Amino acid sequence: MIEVESIDDRTFRVIVQQETTTTHTVTVDPVYCQKISKGKASPERLVEKSFEFLLKREPNTSILGTFDLPVINRYFPEYEEEIAKEL
Repeated sequence: MIEVESIDDRTFRVIVQQETTTTHTVTVDPVYCQKISKGKASPERLVEKSFEFLLKREPNTSILGTFDLPVINRYFPEYEEEIAKEL
């Protein structure tokens, strides 16, 4: 289960409940959100879908504790293209 909680307009706390529960702090620039979602998704939705993307590729315990959302593309070059299709 993925729970996304807004801390402010660009920072989110994400709790992933699996065998081990993890907490992550993610920042999303509104310009990046607009670019990726083409205005179709809120930052919260983008963060949630991004965690779904990550969890298909690695366990929640391997996901960084604090990161800026575009960092995902550094580790998974297909991220931006795939996430845009899902939004």
